Amino acid sequence: MSFKCDICGKGKSVGMQVSHSHIRTKKSWLPNLQPVRTVVNGQSKKLLVCTRCLRSGKVQRVVS
Repeated sequence: MSFKCDICGKGKSVGMQVSHSHIRTKKSWLPNLQPVRTVVNGQSKKLLVCTRCLRSGKVQRVVS
């Protein structure tokens, strides 16, 4: 299972972390993914969804 949003496809981004003395090291940033139970094609399914998709209403949560 990849660490990507199942709705928008947002995934890990990489770059350089730069210290005060300008020493550069590789760093990765992970999206804020939440496991959410949703309805997909009439069936309840568990998805990994980023918080931006949750907040914008692209996903309808199942209330249990």
